[in-house]
Amino acid sequence: MTPSNTVVTRFAPSPSGHLHVGGARTALFCWAYARGRSGKLVLRIEDTDQKRSSDSASVGFARDLKWLGIAWDEGPEFEGCGGGPHGPYFQSERLETYQRYLDQLIASGVAYYAFESPQELTAMREAAKAQNRPFRYTGEVARALPPDRVRAMLAEGRPAVVRFHTPPGAITIVDEVLGTALIPDGETDDFVIRKADGYPTYHFAVVVDDELMGVTHVLRAQEHFNNTAKHIVLQDALGFRRPTYGHLPLIFNPDGSKMSKRDKDKVLRKALVEKGVTEPPTATVTRQRFTAWMADKTMQLELEETMALAEAYQVALPEINVDDFRRSGYLPEVLCNFLSLNGWSPGGDLETFDNEFLASHFDLDRVVKTPAKFDRAKLLAFNLHAIASMPREEFVRRTAAHGAAFHPSFMERLSSEQFSGLCNASHERSKTLDDLFRTNTFITTADDLLVWDSKATRKVLEGGSPSGFHHLKALREVLVTTDDWTVAGLEGVITPYAVRSAEGNLGAVAQPLRVAVSGSTVSPPIFDTLAILGKASALRRIDRCLAHSPATL
Repeated sequence: MTPSNTVVTRFAPSPSGHLHVGGARTALFCWAYARGRSGKLVLRIEDTDQKRSSDSASVGFARDLKWLGIAWDEGPEFEGCGGGPHGPYFQSERLETYQRYLDQLIASGVAYYAFESPQELTAMREAAKAQNRPFRYTGEVARALPPDRVRAMLAEGRPAVVRFHTPPGAITIVDEVLGTALIPDGETDDFVIRKADGYPTYHFAVVVDDELMGVTHVLRAQEHFNNTAKHIVLQDALGFRRPTYGHLPLIFNPDGSKMSKRDKDKVLRKALVEKGVTEPPTATVTRQRFTAWMADKTMQLELEETMALAEAYQVALPEINVDDFRRSGYLPEVLCNFLSLNGWSPGGDLETFDNEFLASHFDLDRVVKTPAKFDRAKLLAFNLHAIASMPREEFVRRTAAHGAAFHPSFMERLSSEQFSGLCNASHERSKTLDDLFRTNTFITTADDLLVWDSKATRKVLEGGSPSGFHHLKALREVLVTTDDWTVAGLEGVITPYAVRSAEGNLGAVAQPLRVAVSGSTVSPPIFDTLAILGKASALRRIDRCLAHSPATL
């Protein structure tokens, strides 16, 4: 059992999709607060909303946390984490426990069955609106029903929720981040604690679980602050202790909008409208759903549909979830470092630190109250610095792991020698682990399928005196007799040619070569590019390029 003086925090996501970076920041702070005090972090899956929950999402959350280096001490078992004496850790598996405490509240008269239909509740809200007053459910009619009548209505199968009767009086919330707040008398109405489907609401389940799992500190987003009043009155009615609360600032986009999963939807919709897309490609989304989505801005596609459309039309979507940043090639330690600075400061000018530093220094008195701004440019700069500081062997290892996970076909088409050469050429200019794969697709393109960027390449091949096309022809004759097809060997024959034929201007001869073998004006250094491709492939590409006039490329 956990000693009574042990700090216990919890992270309790709803399994409705991948882990949002705001949730990841909450989990990170919960982990750091507990770890720095030799305490425990509990991972609990709040899956009582059956419409929004899925088993695959639960696994996704666990995988995201593990990737970030956030290990939980109790919770669902996953890759060495979890287990513990207070399970099960899925709320959907704890219904009998909730029912016991629900029966206790009903027996004591502070909870009751309410039978109003959705239509009746809507009428109550409209009546309050017509009278220009906020709607507060008082439960006077439901609480006046005789017990026999309640039992009869339940026996008839009448749909009913269970509501908690909030006692009169103001409610004081003591928060370690936001300070003390007073919720006026009457502000908190008689709220639902069990839904008509038999599942507890968030408010009831979280109070029971926090007590039974020994949670001492509840750190969560500020959007839950007003819910705390409901949790406090429930804790008092059940005879539970009150945990310490700390509500964390939200994470906003730089423009002040809330950083939301809808951001992807907005970017995709705008891009497809600008492209004039009227129907989807096959294997992305059905025409019916696509048409409905384009006509209704409040409708959102499933993540898989969104990603499929974005890939089909080459639309870059903003990273919102942890998995997005992982796929984009950000380092987990960098993302944790950056997220820590979104709402907390270690003091001084220190900005770069690891998770262990965070755990040993994190406290609530340095958590800010105002929303944090998610500066993507700064995150990218952090990532660039971290990658540039890596030993070469580590860069190769981590890039290979990223490629195996997200670019398997790319990895399959390269030999280990080619991949090593590409890493050597890409290390210093890589901002993310994904850059190497995203910017070098020409390497794994079949020689006879390479396509040239006509606007840029025509300028390179036609420009100059002699022209780039002239240099390419001459270099082809030099390269065909070159036996030492290594970076050093290629430099040894191309550089002297540049001295002889281009007054030492290596760029004048390197760019035509780059265009011929890569299809564009951007690639790793030309000697590396040729070495990675290999002699046979490089010469085939040069020959294809020479077979066309610059105007047809």
